[in-house]
Amino acid sequence: MEQICYGLKNIEVTYLDKEILTIERLAVHQFDRIGIVGKNGAGKSTLLKLLAGVLSPTKGFVERYVECGYFEQVEGPRSYEAEPSILGKLNVPKVSLGLSGGEQTKLKLAQLFSYYYEALLIDEPTTHLDKVGISFLHDELKYYYGALVLISHDRALLDELVSIIWEVEDGKVKVYSGNYSNYLEQKNLEREQQILAREQFLKEKSRLEKSAQEKMKMADKIAKTTHMNKEHKAKANRMFETKSKATAQKAIQRTAKAIESRIEKLEVINAVKQDRPIIFRQSKQIELHNKYPIMANGLTVKVGDRVLLDKVSFQLPLGYKIAITGPNGCGKSTLLHYIANQKSDLIISPKTRIGFFRRMSYQFTKDETVFQFIKNRSEYDEGFLRTVLHSMQFVGTDLQKSVLDLSGGEAIRLQLCELFLGEYNILLLDEPTNFLDIHTIEALELFIRGYKGTIVFVTHDRDFIKNVADREYKIESNKIVL
Repeated sequence: MEQICYGLKNIEVTYLDKEILTIERLAVHQFDRIGIVGKNGAGKSTLLKLLAGVLSPTKGFVERYVECGYFEQVEGPRSYEAEPSILGKLNVPKVSLGLSGGEQTKLKLAQLFSYYYEALLIDEPTTHLDKVGISFLHDELKYYYGALVLISHDRALLDELVSIIWEVEDGKVKVYSGNYSNYLEQKNLEREQQILAREQFLKEKSRLEKSAQEKMKMADKIAKTTHMNKEHKAKANRMFETKSKATAQKAIQRTAKAIESRIEKLEVINAVKQDRPIIFRQSKQIELHNKYPIMANGLTVKVGDRVLLDKVSFQLPLGYKIAITGPNGCGKSTLLHYIANQKSDLIISPKTRIGFFRRMSYQFTKDETVFQFIKNRSEYDEGFLRTVLHSMQFVGTDLQKSVLDLSGGEAIRLQLCELFLGEYNILLLDEPTNFLDIHTIEALELFIRGYKGTIVFVTHDRDFIKNVADREYKIESNKIVL
């Protein structure tokens, strides 16, 4: 029997009287390979912190039998110390100052894999990582000998590395066997079963309601007949018949009430939520007609003395969804900034209106609710606005929350909503999937597929590229290649 590495018993985690997690019993065994999934804010990172000992539960206790390596998502590297050979594999610069987000992530991974731990607890390791970094991480974890608990929005990574899924939803953890694709199949089966159970529930409820109504009609009919016959019957006969009919009437009414009681005891099966199709229209006033609204001919881009793009030429086709890929530091984000600023050495259609998503750069200056913020910046009807916000997980009281009180993840989601709902015809998205959970990434994919304009985006998420890109431009050796 495999050794237990971690055990959670009777766990409760609360924050400001809000219940974050409730876990009766959960365990991580010696060679478990677990992927944690769930919406932003569901408690995934909280669960990992409980295992790592970074966070103590409000109630209950966590048993730890092994030393773990813990990769925290947001915190930067605390030092530059790591195995030199691993730093070389990951192409981490030898100077620790001025590292990009991707290079900092690589340094943290190098530090994590410089030592052997019996368990690895890893939170969103692919954020900012390029193809080299993701490939390194995949290989290290594929052949890792120990317990692995991984939070990731990289669906391909979860498919290849895990054999158990922990789904965190509504403060509870549900365990599924298999990788992420197996989990989706099980969720789809649950959905189909819920649809069938809902149909059966409605059918039985309708049958019982109809039966109860018929019984009540019968009781009313007897009551009316009794009243009408009162004046035409002899007194003795009337007393006998009235008592007989009254008894029958009460019996039928009791039957009707018993049926109504059965209706109340039926297990209510909620309807499966059906997503409304999301199509972002484009007004005639900003419609582009140039076949290639953005072009470059012999463009050179430098940062200081460093050449990122050397005499490159490209054409961005109208209406296409274009992925820009390449290793960390090759100039992908710089190119988007260049386009957004409409530099003079680019050829850009004069009717171009560019919306630009920059990573973690959004600042709110006015105190508005989430819904007011979107409504004040869009011409769409309120129903559609609510659908879009709901897709990005703004539901219920979230719509009344002040934008000044939003977390970083919420600000990112609201910025994406604003861009897709705004009066733009070209969107530039710089690593939009970073810090989004899988559900929100899938919603973003729906947004992109339903957008009529041109989108140019930078990402390292291969599934995301496969699902939405019409064309991929790669930056290699200071050039752009198809």
